[in-house]
Amino acid sequence: MWELVSGQAGPDEGRRLTMVMEQLDELYREVILDHFKNPTHSGELADAQVKAEGNNPLCGDEMAFHLRVDNGHIQQVRFRGKGCAISQAAASMFSQQLEGKTVPEVFRLIEAMKGLMQGQEPDPSLDLGDLEALAGVRKFPVRVKCAALSWNVVEQGLKEYGERSEVRRQQSDRTKSGL
Repeated sequence: MWELVSGQAGPDEGRRLTMVMEQLDELYREVILDHFKNPTHSGELADAQVKAEGNNPLCGDEMAFHLRVDNGHIQQVRFRGKGCAISQAAASMFSQQLEGKTVPEVFRLIEAMKGLMQGQEPDPSLDLGDLEALAGVRKFPVRVKCAALSWNVVEQGLKEYGERSEVRRQQSDRTKSGL
């Protein structure tokens, strides 16, 4: 992107890099505002296997996710929430990425987002889609919890779903074995 001469960037290269970074920040702001104003996957699923909710008491964000799961795949996602632009946009972006993924893939995505908020580069094989726009949130530590609310709620909901599924499987195994 810029040429190093004697191990140092020239003043023009530094200005160009600053301009590129400012343009990226602006693009990311636009993506976040678009998801806030026009959220995808908004609503509820009456027959969802996963229903989870949470809030961020520091700023008042509230979030509920409904996921329909079939054979370990997320078939459909809906969310309802109220709160700041970051929390609502993050829910919209995250919902887009969930449908069609397996539960383990969702957990990988959640770990990648947690890492992204701590400045870690995500695995290049992961498609973050619009979620990449949230990378700049880490510059504002008080806002990280707003962005993270979505994946924390989904993570907790999927863990509870897995625990319920395991209990049902064990009960079924006992019934089959005549216990």
